[in-house]
Amino acid sequence: MNKNVMELVAEEKIYPIVRSKDAKNAVDVAHALIDGGIKVLEIVVENPSLYSAIEEISKDAIVCAGGIITQQQAEQAIECGARLFSSPLSQMNIVKISKNKKVPFIAGASTPNEAYHAWQARVPLIKIFPVTALGGVQYIEDMLRPMPFLKIMPMGHIMLKDVPAYIKAGAVSVGVGRDFYDGLNFNEITKRAKDILNVVKG
Repeated sequence: MNKNVMELVAEEKIYPIVRSKDAKNAVDVAHALIDGGIKVLEIVVENPSLYSAIEEISKDAIVCAGGIITQQQAEQAIECGARLFSSPLSQMNIVKISKNKKVPFIAGASTPNEAYHAWQARVPLIKIFPVTALGGVQYIEDMLRPMPFLKIMPMGHIMLKDVPAYIKAGAVSVGVGRDFYDGLNFNEITKRAKDILNVVKG
């Protein structure tokens, strides 16, 4: 089952990240993305109210709990229905929870060294963050050239128009946040989801 979750992330190629302090808003944005065909998305746990959003959305899509940095957060996210969880960091205590609970973990890394250590810890997918600040597509190409075995997902201020270039550079999937929903109504969010899925899955 967990293997299938990670396979689905790779198949979808696009990975929306919903960040909101308001649980209802997070649910509404997530539903708009799901209406556009999105099957996997991340809800960042900005505060404890977001666990209720994870619980709600997990009925309709595979939800990753984002921004997890403590063991308690990871366990609560799993209890609320999260099928995977991600962190801006790569911590061994979180890796252990992932293995014990058999829930996949997306670890954060910024440097090739951090990415390699996460791979050594058998993390199934490594989030390269903040990729735009680090050099964007070129940074991904440079990281993968000597380590093509890394399964990485760039994230951090990525625009939807740049997603194909990241895929071409070797990313397994691409995380996009604000460009999916900032300043848009729900119909526009749904249209963006449909459009990008058509592009990446063509």
